[in-house]
Amino acid sequence: MDQDLIELGRGRPVFNFSAGPSGATDPTRAALGRPLLYHYDPAFRQLYRSVVSQLGQAFACEEAPVILHGEAVLGLEAAAASFIAPDDVVLNLVSGVFGKGFGYWARRYAREVIELEVPYNEINQPEDVRRALQDHPEIKVVAAVHCETPSGTVNPISEIAPMVREAGGLLLVDAVASFGGMLVEPSRWPADLVVVGPQKCLGGPPGLSLLYVSDRAWEHMESNPAAPRASILSILDWRGAEENTERFPFTPSVAEINALDACLAQFLAEGSEAVRARHQRVARAVRAGGRALGLSLWPHVEATCSETVTAFAVPAGVDEGRVRDRARREMGAMLSGGQGALIGKVIRIGHMGPSAQPHTPVLALTALGQALRAEGFSADVGGAVEAAVAALGT
Repeated sequence: MDQDLIELGRGRPVFNFSAGPSGATDPTRAALGRPLLYHYDPAFRQLYRSVVSQLGQAFACEEAPVILHGEAVLGLEAAAASFIAPDDVVLNLVSGVFGKGFGYWARRYAREVIELEVPYNEINQPEDVRRALQDHPEIKVVAAVHCETPSGTVNPISEIAPMVREAGGLLLVDAVASFGGMLVEPSRWPADLVVVGPQKCLGGPPGLSLLYVSDRAWEHMESNPAAPRASILSILDWRGAEENTERFPFTPSVAEINALDACLAQFLAEGSEAVRARHQRVARAVRAGGRALGLSLWPHVEATCSETVTAFAVPAGVDEGRVRDRARREMGAMLSGGQGALIGKVIRIGHMGPSAQPHTPVLALTALGQALRAEGFSADVGGAVEAAVAALGT
């Protein structure tokens, strides 16, 4: 057992430039230290109602959101179980690891799953979605990932959503890595079920799933005879939990609700436009600095790059695991590697939530560049810093 790493995990300084969890601000950490109230204490019931209300404001929707008490993967699996009925045909849009993964869940519940897959450095094109909907009028549910975190790409949900609605379908979106840092507007897209999490751009701990649910989605789930009830995967059980004066379906995550309260308060105080501008500025600087460092963006087209995480292609002959290990051990900078089919192919800098700040490009690129040099890659660290600083000023 590596005692140095244990001590690092216990709180020695570290710069978190990962793809999430993104870390937390002082107010959020303080909120985690609040008293753990009994979940039927009137003070907690009032807090829960307030948090759901704040989440609705953040979603910019009139419908009351739903909170599931487990990391965002719970929300995604619950969405598959509750939203996909046994007779439904699902169109699953795949442009990366998470889109592919959702298809495995969808096949458990759907009559048929049709996948529209593109290379993982590209995005799902709206014209391809339109063609699939025309060729398969039986499609009832379309599933898409907004930001494919492992690839650093963003799918054009604002263009795809109206096509799905026009075809009479229901749209389910994984916006875990985009909400709170990019433009996510569930009711305006329009989408029907959107799953997000607090551990990315909101800068909270990874213990909750936050769901936007449209009226159409509620109707579809309520008419689904196979939708879970009395289950950890039940969305229906949590409908209106903030107004229920009797009992929660099960014990909610009190500490996580305390933290979410702080996260949402900070987000709403800063304002969604200012938050997005902050993420855009830092993302632009990371991309510019990475190119000057001598790296290539993993996404095929820069316009499809995420504003919350940037993925670079690993140079030939470089072991990205060794690079990340050096950056972490020698400079205290935590970077992310690839996932699934992208292991060893990409190295990622996260710039979401607390790390979407002007210091991130300079520190992250310096640590990455120094680690690349130590592994034999000729990285222009000075040029990278200059390029990043210049981009921050534009």
